[in-house]
Amino acid sequence: MKRYDLRHLKDGFEPRMKEILLAHKAGEVAIFLFEIGDFSPIQRSADLVKECGYELLNSLKFNEVDWTIVTKK
Repeated sequence: MKRYDLRHLKDGFEPRMKEILLAHKAGEVAIFLFEIGDFSPIQRSADLVKECGYELLNSLKFNEVDWTIVTKK
């Protein structure tokens, strides 16, 4: 299990998230933390997880501005 903090990328976290997902091996769990802003990144991240062939295990609000998702291939 690895945790990736993508908050510093603000709304542009998706390319980095995709790069990380494509590099993971089957069976590995990845936890991503990113900034949500207007909540649209939540659906985009879920779509990206599905596109990369991963299962979305959990998606929750971490605090007032951050979101966490847990994925597994």
